[in-house]
Amino acid sequence: MLRPSGAEEAAQLPSRRARAPVPAPAPRPTALDGSRASARLSLACLLLLLLLMLPARVDTSWWYIGALGARVICDNIPGLVSRQRQLCQRYPDIMRSVGEGAREWIRECQHQFRHHRWNCTTLDRDHTVFGRVMLRSSREAAFVYAISSAGVVHAITRACSQGELSVCSCDPYTRGRHHDQRGDFDWGGCSDNIHYGVRFAKAFVDAKEKRLKDARALMNLHNNRCGRTAVRRFLKLECKCHGVSGSCTLRTCWRALSDFRRTGDYLRRRYDGAVQVTATQDGANFTAARQGYRRATRTDLVYFDNSPDYCVLDKAAGSLGTAGRVCSKTSKGTDGCEIMCCGRGYDTTRVTRVTQCECKFHWCCAVRCKECRNTVDVHTCKAPKKAEWLDQT
Repeated sequence: MLRPSGAEEAAQLPSRRARAPVPAPAPRPTALDGSRASARLSLACLLLLLLLMLPARVDTSWWYIGALGARVICDNIPGLVSRQRQLCQRYPDIMRSVGEGAREWIRECQHQFRHHRWNCTTLDRDHTVFGRVMLRSSREAAFVYAISSAGVVHAITRACSQGELSVCSCDPYTRGRHHDQRGDFDWGGCSDNIHYGVRFAKAFVDAKEKRLKDARALMNLHNNRCGRTAVRRFLKLECKCHGVSGSCTLRTCWRALSDFRRTGDYLRRRYDGAVQVTATQDGANFTAARQGYRRATRTDLVYFDNSPDYCVLDKAAGSLGTAGRVCSKTSKGTDGCEIMCCGRGYDTTRVTRVTQCECKFHWCCAVRCKECRNTVDVHTCKAPKKAEWLDQT
């Protein structure tokens, strides 16, 4: 049975004069209520201040695999997304190669920037490896993503051809006859399997960026691809001659990886010529950051944000500063004291170094050397003034 509406219910009631309700008197504010409101306001302001002071979270990365050595346990590696964890569990032997590749590319990064204010310093027992410096979409971040991707390709490709992995071996596509500028040759030997290295590196390294799908992920994916293609760029053709007295009437050739230093040198040049870009409105591509800037190509490293100067300790930017860094008194380059120390000056310390010299081979079978002492001056950057340092912390 339906209940009558409000109007019908009112019509069924006996007709009587409605009395207006008497409003209750408003309670008078007391001193206690005022103090409670003031306390709530103070608490809200305190919480807001704490939120502003908290640092932004720095995501962990698969880069930390390099610090684990042989103790690669997939469930204990911080920063892996589900796809990376699946690949880790399915291919544990490849993960050891990934770890070796991580250590190799970090050493190469530190070599390339050894004479610069930012010198690719890693943080001990830090799952982010580089700390907050990678939060900024800078040239340095572009280089790190490129060389890390290249390091994985190089390590896995090398492991395949050396028979260290059960899932891959020599390049199966280098078969039959081929030719180059010197003439015809037969594919032979064991060509490095760059195809498998690139394919696995793309699946593993790009997995996190493909999940995020924002402007920074687009930048990282582009630089990852630059790193992979850089390794392929320096594949070299090695040949062995066959014939009477070593004449090259017949040649057997194979493709081999170049030393990783060549890849590092190439990406360092790409860093110098990196292109500043902004993401398009649909987030699917890049455009030049300013009118008149050249467009980025597939081989260019790209970045969004200008880099800090890395002169002083700045926790927010992840800068460790240059205080205490060794510099060259005579150099006019980035390793010179004027540039490295950011105009703060330098301290000079005289030290004595002991080295082995005048080494001679003695039959049989030892090499004996003398100890030579050499006194040199070592120049190190001065620390910034206390007030200047406090402004950045």
